[in-house]
Amino acid sequence: MPAYLAEMAELAAWRFCPRCSAELGGGDARKECSRCGFVAYASSKPTASAVIVGEDGRVLLARRKHEPFAGYWDLPGGFLEEGEHPLDALRRELREEAAVEVEPGDFVGVWMDRYGDAEDAPATINLYWTARITAGEPRPDDDVEELHWFARDELPDRLAFHLAEVLRRWDEQA
Repeated sequence: MPAYLAEMAELAAWRFCPRCSAELGGGDARKECSRCGFVAYASSKPTASAVIVGEDGRVLLARRKHEPFAGYWDLPGGFLEEGEHPLDALRRELREEAAVEVEPGDFVGVWMDRYGDAEDAPATINLYWTARITAGEPRPDDDVEELHWFARDELPDRLAFHLAEVLRRWDEQA
């Protein structure tokens, strides 16, 4: 795990039990209440995103509307809801962000990161698949400012998070 991920644990600022208000014990990765028995574990927040490739070989990128990385290019996708399967999240996020239905393909990989650079930014575990559009025409929606198809050799410089690594891996796998 990269060293920067350990800078601030999810529970580091927790001092009191959310159930009974007693003082919590434990470390930054695990908090416990000796009064009511409540236990919380810090964990990375999962995301699912798609490398969508058109029939002409270009890849669909989304310009982010909000921070972190507002104005930067990213792959369409987002956070899983509680109990949601990653592939269901992938399909839901593509409907929400690009107004398309997709069929997931090959698994590209997993990357660890933080959702922004604030001291308390949540750690993320980011899952990527290739996907193909099965219905709809891509149009920006939800938290996407713009969608654009890019050729492999014309990718933009302003890529969010670890996206350059993801696209490099995808290109190697193709």
